[in-house]
Amino acid sequence: MSSEKKKKGPVREWMDALVFAVIAASLIRWLFLEPFTIPTASMERSLLVGDFLFVSKMHYGTRTPQTLLQVPLTHQKIWGTEIPSYSDAIQLPYYRLPGFTSVKRNDVVVFNYPDEFEHPVDLKTNYIKRAVGISGDVIEIVDTQLIVNGETAENPEEMQFSYDVIPNRMLNADFFAEYDINQDSFHPYNGMYVVFTTPQSAERLAKSPVIKEVKIRTYEKGNGDPDIHPDGAFYGWNRDNFGPLTVPAEGWTIDLTEDNVRRYAFTIKHYEGIDDLRIEGNEIFINGEKQETYTFKQNYYFMMGDNRHDSLDSRFWGFVPEDHIVGKAWFLWLSLDKHKSMFSSIRWNRFFKGIH
Repeated sequence: MSSEKKKKGPVREWMDALVFAVIAASLIRWLFLEPFTIPTASMERSLLVGDFLFVSKMHYGTRTPQTLLQVPLTHQKIWGTEIPSYSDAIQLPYYRLPGFTSVKRNDVVVFNYPDEFEHPVDLKTNYIKRAVGISGDVIEIVDTQLIVNGETAENPEEMQFSYDVIPNRMLNADFFAEYDINQDSFHPYNGMYVVFTTPQSAERLAKSPVIKEVKIRTYEKGNGDPDIHPDGAFYGWNRDNFGPLTVPAEGWTIDLTEDNVRRYAFTIKHYEGIDDLRIEGNEIFINGEKQETYTFKQNYYFMMGDNRHDSLDSRFWGFVPEDHIVGKAWFLWLSLDKHKSMFSSIRWNRFFKGIH
């Protein structure tokens, strides 16, 4: 006696297809590519607000999931709500599959924002910056110019700074658009304009008959900023004059002098996975014992935005640990200008553009 297999109803077929699609999308997002949107101007003009890009997990090696209990295809919250999309009750150890390459100097990298301690590592907010310093590099900034290992670093082609622009009449968005400066990159201030743009565009602006003066907005050397990592006020460092500071590397051993404790205690405490660590004055104690030296357990990176005066980056919050690296920014697949509407908002010339 035989019986026919019961045919699935349309609802069951739809549910099966949905489950398959979610599983497939989750695997692709975890193993290979993840979409990312540029939300701020910290990388302009290399990357623009409204750029949509794919991040390659394969280049540096895919991280295995650390937060196991999570709603698929979410990050921190369930879509459109303030409800957490995960539970940190189960946390797996960090492990990364083999990749094609390691993070190279000047790669554009997506990573988890290190200074966000309210979330597990793999669910911290995603940031995108340029890796201007890799493990073992000595980073210094002199009058806005980045110096790496004692040599002048290669500047991004579209690097931006902030400028005071003093006109002899009121200016509008159409005027600035002629110099490739969008509406979010200029602000009126005390009869002048604060403008974020490239040095090349600043030179062009200075030649305009309606402009009296264009002057870069820089911090003087020795004018310490307390917001600068690790202690800008003490060292006299600021965003334009910084360092020298060595980027920690796996296996690098330092003497825990007063100066090194000041420079590296924050990194050791928060990113090296040590449960019993306390800092007293300029001394570090692990498991109750004072440490004379310390050997780093993982590699670190120094990240900066190409918009050097409008980027909260490693100058402000320190190094990016290797276990926070998400992937390499690979290529754009869409770009939309929020100041325009409908089809005119599409930046066609940026479609499938590689990221360098």
